[in-house]
Amino acid sequence: MIPAVLYAVPAFLLLIVLEAVSYRFLPDDEERGYEVRDTATSLSMGLGSQIIGVPWKILVAVVFAGLYVLTPLRMDPHSPWTWIVLFFADDFAYYWFHRLHHEVRVFWAGHVVHHSSVFFNLSTALRQSWTPMTATPFWLFLPLLGIPPWMVFLQQSISLAYQFFLHSERVGRLWRPIEWFFNTPSHHRVHHGANQQYLDKNYGGILIIWDRMFGSFEPERVPVLYGLTKNINTYNPLRVATHEYAAIWRDVRSAARWRDRLRFVFGRPGWQPAA
Repeated sequence: MIPAVLYAVPAFLLLIVLEAVSYRFLPDDEERGYEVRDTATSLSMGLGSQIIGVPWKILVAVVFAGLYVLTPLRMDPHSPWTWIVLFFADDFAYYWFHRLHHEVRVFWAGHVVHHSSVFFNLSTALRQSWTPMTATPFWLFLPLLGIPPWMVFLQQSISLAYQFFLHSERVGRLWRPIEWFFNTPSHHRVHHGANQQYLDKNYGGILIIWDRMFGSFEPERVPVLYGLTKNINTYNPLRVATHEYAAIWRDVRSAARWRDRLRFVFGRPGWQPAA
C-alpha cells in the first residue's frame, strides 16, 4: 500500500531546490530562506516518516477495509457527490486531527516535529512525525460511511500534496475570496508562528472555513517568528522526533499525584500543576 503522495516526492524535491535557488538570486531581508543543516534535518524527518508510515498504511488499509465490509452503507465511487462528500469530510477530519494534536500533549509530542524548525520553506513541509498512529482514529468514520478505502487514501494524499505548497514565504497574500475559503501560505505562516497571538491558530488542511467556524482563525498581521515557544536547538533527527516524549516521561516521573501525571500526558502542552 504505497500512498499516492509518494509519487509527488521528486516534484517536491525539485521545487525545494528551485525555491532555495530563488533566495540566491532574489534575496529578501524579511525572509529566512534556507539553512543547510535545517534542511537536511527536515529531509531526514521526511524520510523517516515514510519508512515508518508505509508499513503502517498497510495495517490501516486492513482496518479500513474491515470497517467498509462491516458497514451496511455504500457510496458510489462513480458519483461526483461521493467525491464532494469525501472532500469536505476528509478536510473536517483533518481539522480536528490537527487541532487535537495541538491541544493534547501526548498527541503534540508527535506533531511538534513539524513545528520544530525556525525556518519556513518548502522543506519544512517534509518535516513530519515518526508516530503516524495517533492520526488514524480521526478518519475511521469515512469507511463506515461507505466510502471505499482507496478513495480515502487518495483524498488524504491530495490534501498532503496541497499542503506542501503552503510552506513558503515566497508567496504573499492571494486574492481575497481565495484567502477567505482556502488555506494559503499566509494562513499557514500564522499556524507555524511562535508569536503569542499566532499560537494554536489556523488548523485547516485545504479549507480555512473550519477555523472561521470554530474560532481558531487568525490572519497574518505582524511578522511571524517561526519555531516553538522554547526551541530545542538541535539538528539531530532522533532528538527532534522524540524530545517531547522524553519531556512527558520526565514530568510524569516527577509528579507526586496521579491526577497530575494524567494531566501531563493528556492535558494541554505546557500545563504545570499549581505551586
